[in-house]
Order: sequence, then structure tokens, then C-alpha cells
Amino acid sequence: MQTPWPRQHLPPRWPSRLGPTRAGLLAALTQPASTAQLAARHFLSAATVSYHLGVLHRAGLVARTRSGRSVLYRRTAEGSRPAGNR
Repeated sequence: MQTPWPRQHLPPRWPSRLGPTRAGLLAALTQPASTAQLAARHFLSAATVSYHLGVLHRAGLVARTRSGRSVLYRRTAEGSRPAGNR
């Protein structure tokens, strides 16, 4: 089965620390993206993506910025570091 996110952007310890869904969303944020964009890419509902992005935001791993009617999410410096370096 092919994963919907690029594995090369997924540090090896993230899935075990965050779970595969959150790790995949974090890895996919190589460029800012909206909840709808991430939901379509990962074959998840917008509500599911929103929930996981909220958890990542509270953990300081993603930041959000309003762009018109959308909210764009991006990785923070903390979210870009491999889990073993925290």
C-alpha cells in the first residue's frame, strides 16, 4: 500500500512518538497547507485532520496563519527537528 505522504520527510522516530496519522500530517507540511488540502491528500475527513492539527499546534509542532478565508498550517522549528533531538 502506498502512503499518501512523502516518506523521505518523515524522521524515523516520529511515528512511534506521535502516531502514524500525526507524523504523516507533520511530514506533509513541507509547505504551508490548509486543513482541506491535507484532508484530500491523506484521504481523511476535514474534522479528523483538524483534530490532529490542533494536537500538533498545542504541542508547538505546527503554527497556523490565516490567509483569506483559510487557515494555513506550517511546521515550526520544533516540528522540523527529528523526535530524538527534542
